[in-house]
Amino acid sequence: MIKTRPHNQPVSLFRVLFSSIAVGAAIFVAAAILLFAGGQIVYAGRIFPGVSMSGVDLSGLSIPQATDRISRAYTYPDQGKIILTDGGKNWLVSPAQLGFFLDPEKSAQNAYKAARGGSMFTLISNQLISVNKGIATSPSLIFNQEIAVTYLEGLAKEINQPIREASLSIQGSDVVVNQGQTGRVLDIPASLAAITAQIATLQDGVVPLVITESAPVIMDASQQAELTRTILSQPFTLSLPEGASGDKTAWQLDPATLAQMLSFEKVENGSGANYKVTINKTLFHAYLTSIESETDQAPENARFIFNDETRLLEVIQNAVIGRTLDINASLGAIDQAIGAGNHSANLVFATTNPQVMDNANGADLGITELVSSYTTYFRGSSKDRVQNIVTASSRFHGLMLAPGATLSMSDVLGNISLDNGYSEALIILGDQTIKGVGGGVCQVSTALFRTVFFGGYPIVERHAHAYRVTYYEQTASGHNADLAGLDATVFVPLVDFKFTNDTPYWLLMETYVSTKNYTLTWKFYSTSDGRTVDWDTTGLQNITKPPDPVYHENPDLPQGTIKQVDWAVEGADVSITRTVTRGGEVLYEDTYKTHYEAWGDKYEYGPGTEIPTPTPSGN
Repeated sequence: MIKTRPHNQPVSLFRVLFSSIAVGAAIFVAAAILLFAGGQIVYAGRIFPGVSMSGVDLSGLSIPQATDRISRAYTYPDQGKIILTDGGKNWLVSPAQLGFFLDPEKSAQNAYKAARGGSMFTLISNQLISVNKGIATSPSLIFNQEIAVTYLEGLAKEINQPIREASLSIQGSDVVVNQGQTGRVLDIPASLAAITAQIATLQDGVVPLVITESAPVIMDASQQAELTRTILSQPFTLSLPEGASGDKTAWQLDPATLAQMLSFEKVENGSGANYKVTINKTLFHAYLTSIESETDQAPENARFIFNDETRLLEVIQNAVIGRTLDINASLGAIDQAIGAGNHSANLVFATTNPQVMDNANGADLGITELVSSYTTYFRGSSKDRVQNIVTASSRFHGLMLAPGATLSMSDVLGNISLDNGYSEALIILGDQTIKGVGGGVCQVSTALFRTVFFGGYPIVERHAHAYRVTYYEQTASGHNADLAGLDATVFVPLVDFKFTNDTPYWLLMETYVSTKNYTLTWKFYSTSDGRTVDWDTTGLQNITKPPDPVYHENPDLPQGTIKQVDWAVEGADVSITRTVTRGGEVLYEDTYKTHYEAWGDKYEYGPGTEIPTPTPSGN
């Protein structure tokens, strides 16, 4: 027989089970409350069991006890080691020196508060965890960053350095180079962040300082310094262009002088900048200006002689191309040579061709015939006087004078000196005849004057001698007083003889000296325009006798010696008139008046020599 369970039986079992659970929970809660209450009572004023701080057990300690233990256990702030680095430099510093400190009392209070606070059930849970597993708390740390910043500012004084460009200078003839320097600045905020991160680990460690670097535009100038030393290793030479000629063709600057005339210029390039050794243009400009008189040359016409047979011109001296120093272009050439490390450069010139080149044609110039010629005589001249006549007259041989141009004898003669081929001979100076350089040049000026005079050309400037000179009254057969007043003197550069070529044709001069016959012949070649010359002289008038002889002691002469150095000549006045006509028309009518002083004999005698008593002249 199958029995069945009553319908209400499961309900009764559930109630029994629920009642049992409720009773157990109540017991647990009661036990927990008892545990909490017991813990609170037992550990009142003390840290719960299982509470530690960075491995230091603080269980059961009062706050003062925990403070003491923490103070003794935590030595990191004072004994920790932080190494700050910058390249090869290191600074060992403790965390405390950087402003990092431990607060032991607050750390102990934090440990005391562990497992305390919150709801009752939270407190109970924390106490259970503390007892079973333990609770680790963190120390209370203080980081005074102002101290760290102050410390880093001290390091910055050692680390920071200004940016410096490389530089070059010349001292004397030595090249001094200062290499560039990278600018460095300690980045204090970034370095402080790195230090903070390391200290937060409570471990010793190395902290690279953060440095901001700025490179100079030019770091290294040693290559340019070496180039400059090469430049200054020997003199620098300036030369005329290849093929050019002159009295001087080269000019040298010694290294010491050149060093003062160099400078350095910063130049930009694709990769940055660098220095370029260059010239001081102001100083070089002044130097080039100072040598212009040596470098420049005026254009000179070619010189010719007229071949009387062929009636053609023959070159006796090539044309000279004129040149003028182009200072700016020369500065550029010098600067380029210096920059390349060369020791020489060619000067640059602007050139000018003369009016008459070597290929000139006489017919084109109007030089077709002899238009005037005159011969003077100088018998009795000393060897030195003859040499001066040859030297001076040669300056005019083959010379060309353009239509309308005026010739200055002084300009053509130039400096009358021993260096230019002249000798010492007798000259008139003041009231006496003395020995001087160029005696006899007036023989040349007199010959030119007469060639111009009888050729009918206008005379611009002419000066007579102070007294009559017998040379200028000589003829082929002897002496002719009618030539008095037809002399001209030149004393460079004060006294000159000038005339003008007033024809439409070029004028060619030729001069010929016969040292055997003592003659100087001057010839003019051009084209005659039909002019003729008539002249007349008054002859010598107002003649005055020479003064009494004059004696001067000469310590170089021996006793008893008397030497005549000047000869008496009468004084006089003379006036010469010239009339130049062409086709019946008077072109010029001019008069040349000359006054000659009377000149007495002059003697020199040795010391202690008895001299004769002068005889009255009876003037």
